[in-house]
Amino acid sequence: MMKKNFLPQQYQKNSMLKINHSYLIEQFSDYSKIFKKIQKVVLKGDYTLGNEVDKFEKNISKRMGSKHTVAVGNGTDALFLVLKAFNIGLGDEIITTPFTFIATVASIATAGAKPVFVDVKDDYNIDEDKIEAAITKKTKAIMPVHWAGRPCELKKIKKIADKYKLKVIQDSCHAIDAKYHGQHIVNFADACTFSMHPLKNLNIWGDGGFIITNKSDLAKRLYLIRNHGLINRDNCDVFAFNSRLDTIQATVANYKIKTKLNNITKKRIFNAKLFDKELKKIPNVKLVQRDKNLKEVFHLYQVNVNHRDKLKKFLNKKNIDAKIHYPIPIHLQKAAKYLKYKKNDFPIAEKLAKTTLSLPVHEFINKKDIVKMANYISLFYNKRYYK
Repeated sequence: MMKKNFLPQQYQKNSMLKINHSYLIEQFSDYSKIFKKIQKVVLKGDYTLGNEVDKFEKNISKRMGSKHTVAVGNGTDALFLVLKAFNIGLGDEIITTPFTFIATVASIATAGAKPVFVDVKDDYNIDEDKIEAAITKKTKAIMPVHWAGRPCELKKIKKIADKYKLKVIQDSCHAIDAKYHGQHIVNFADACTFSMHPLKNLNIWGDGGFIITNKSDLAKRLYLIRNHGLINRDNCDVFAFNSRLDTIQATVANYKIKTKLNNITKKRIFNAKLFDKELKKIPNVKLVQRDKNLKEVFHLYQVNVNHRDKLKKFLNKKNIDAKIHYPIPIHLQKAAKYLKYKKNDFPIAEKLAKTTLSLPVHEFINKKDIVKMANYISLFYNKRYYK
C-alpha cells in the first residue's frame, strides 16, 4: 500500500504525550498579533519576495554578523543552492558526516556530487582529525553539521579547507545563535545554511530557510539562482531554480526574531544546564562534555544511555516524548546503498545511533518537567525495568 503522508498520524500520536517535543500551539498562542502583520501583506499583495523578505534578510545579517543573507524555500534548498552556486556537481566529492538528518546528504546527492563520510566524535560532530585522510583530487568542499546546535571545531576545519583550497559549507540548521570561541560561525565558512522548519529554534508556519555569507560574489549568484535566474521581470541570465522564502513566512520570522528568539535561546541553554545537573548523577547516562568556548543552542538535548530503546518506551508510557535522532546513520540507509558503505565503517556514528536519546528542552519545559524526566530515568535504572 502506498503511504502518501505519514505526518498527520505522527502529529496525533505525539500530541497525546504531556511533556512533548512539539510546542507549536504554545509558541504561537499569540497568533492574532501575527495575523495583523500578515493582513498588511495581504493588503499590499507582495506575496513573492516582498518587503518582509528584504526586512528578514537584514534582520538575520545583523543578528548573525554576516554581510549577506539569502532567504530561500527551506533548509535543504539552502544547502543545494550553495552547491549549485559553486558549480559543484557530477564527479565532485563533498566530505560530511553520516550522523545527521537525511537533508544534509540529500542536498549533495541531488546536486549530482558524491557524499564522502567521515566518522563523528562523542559530541555527535564530525571528527576533524579524520577529514584530511578522506580528501581526494575530486574533493570540492567540507560540509560539517553543527549537530543539535553545538558548533564543530571550525578553526581546524577551516585550516584543512584552506590547505587544500576547499569550500566550507556549514549545515547550521540546528545552530541559529550558536557561536564558536565568541565569534559568529559564518566567520569560518564560505556559507552557513539554516532551516526554519516549525520545530527549529527560529521557526515559522511551514518550510523556510536562509543562507548567510560574507562573500559578495556568492551572494550575488544565490540571489540570482533562487529566483529562476531572473535579473528583472523580463531578463533571465541563467536557467535556475524556484526557491523563494514566502513573504507571509518571512512576516512570521520577523515577528519571532523581534519578540521571542532571545528568550528561546536563553531558555534552551538554561534548561540544558539543568538537565546536565540532574542527569550527571545517574551512572547509566553519559552526557556530552561541555566546552566553555562553544555557545551551544540546544535544538536538541541528547544523552547516551544504556538500554536506550527500553528506556524510551518507559518514558513514553510516563507521558514523556523521548525521541531518537536518529536510529539509522545515513551510510546504512537504503538511499545510500549505491555509495557501498557497510556496517562498522563508522563505529562512533553507529554506536551513537544505538545509544542516543533526545529529551524535550524547548522554552515551555520548566524545572519541574526536567526534574520529573530525570527522576523517571533514575527510577528506570534503579528498578532495573530494562530486564
